[in-house]
Amino acid sequence: MTLKTDSKNTYKAAFVLMTSLFFMWGAIASLNDILIPHLKGLFNLNYTQIMLIQVSFFGAYFTMAVPASMVISRIGFKRGIVLGLIIVGIGCLLFIPAAYFISYALFLFGVFIMATGNVFLQVVGNPYVAVLGKPETASSRLNLAQGVNSLGTTLAPLMGAYLILGSFSNDQDKAASVQGPYIGLAVFAFLVAVVFTYSKLPHVESETQEKVEGNVFQFRQLRLGIIALALYVGAEVSIGSYIVSFLGESHIVGFSEELAAKYIPMYWGGLMIGRFLGSAILQKYSAPKVLAWASAAAFVLIGITIMSDGYLAMWSMLLVGLFNSIMWSNIFTMSIDGLGKYTIKASGVLVMAPVGGAIFPLLQGVLADMPAVGLHLSYVIPLVSYLFILYYAINGYKPKSS
Repeated sequence: MTLKTDSKNTYKAAFVLMTSLFFMWGAIASLNDILIPHLKGLFNLNYTQIMLIQVSFFGAYFTMAVPASMVISRIGFKRGIVLGLIIVGIGCLLFIPAAYFISYALFLFGVFIMATGNVFLQVVGNPYVAVLGKPETASSRLNLAQGVNSLGTTLAPLMGAYLILGSFSNDQDKAASVQGPYIGLAVFAFLVAVVFTYSKLPHVESETQEKVEGNVFQFRQLRLGIIALALYVGAEVSIGSYIVSFLGESHIVGFSEELAAKYIPMYWGGLMIGRFLGSAILQKYSAPKVLAWASAAAFVLIGITIMSDGYLAMWSMLLVGLFNSIMWSNIFTMSIDGLGKYTIKASGVLVMAPVGGAIFPLLQGVLADMPAVGLHLSYVIPLVSYLFILYYAINGYKPKSS
């Protein structure tokens, strides 16, 4: 797709507007890390049950990505953005009746609707920012937008810790504490929707392409890349989801929920720092080499987390965020490298990989609920995930086995 040349003067304003979407979907996703320990205590749930929040959220990426793409292809990018923002706002407002009736099912439904809105925004966001200027600066714009996304994932848990977590006299007050932040998000989403409605955005023209026949899964780098990407998302989400519970363990640091939640931004902040550092490092070193070192470092850090206690276990786990930062972009580009005319078709398959964020946190929850395993040893799930990513960086990305 391309932009009409008569819309160049609005590039900067459009980019600023688009970064607000990146910030929003980052904030919404990371707020789940606050919602999980809060609702776990409210409804007296085990780890498996509370991970249905991530199943609801990331399951939407798997089930709604194709429908969202079909709708956007009919109504256009601008209306697709507005529709996505409205859906996000509606999902946030569902937290009002969910808190009033103290209904876990309603909370899950609200999370799913919010995630569906996020899907619409992400289907539009990345490709639109990529064409919003000169082709040679597309990577720079995407990196900057992803940096704003990481800013949202870093700030939202910090604000959520103050506004949601704490001591409450009864369940009704505890449930009601989630209303304020999500009502605020709904208002923000609706306001941004109004701004987009009346803004003059550069018009995107679709480029007609012939239908590509053939099985895209014939490519080894793509098959294994899908697995690696799903494992990466699953590991990243699992670690973030259990931070509060893990730091609350007596043999780790025994923090309260409110205090433990303030350390979540350190994990997500590592991703933000790593993305900016990674963009510079990748100018000198190849993507497979950088991915290999990052995945090896993450594997070692999680290994230290499993084998140690106290502050060593805490900091080794939080530092993983720094090395997670470059994994998505590197795995994605390595998966489609050399695919030629199949590139677009392969990219469409890869955008469904966030379903790993629904599967692997749930699997870790199942392990954490087992008396013989527990939460500490359940980190073997991300440990194995990083081991496979390391294999992909060394050999799996190659079209044929060595």
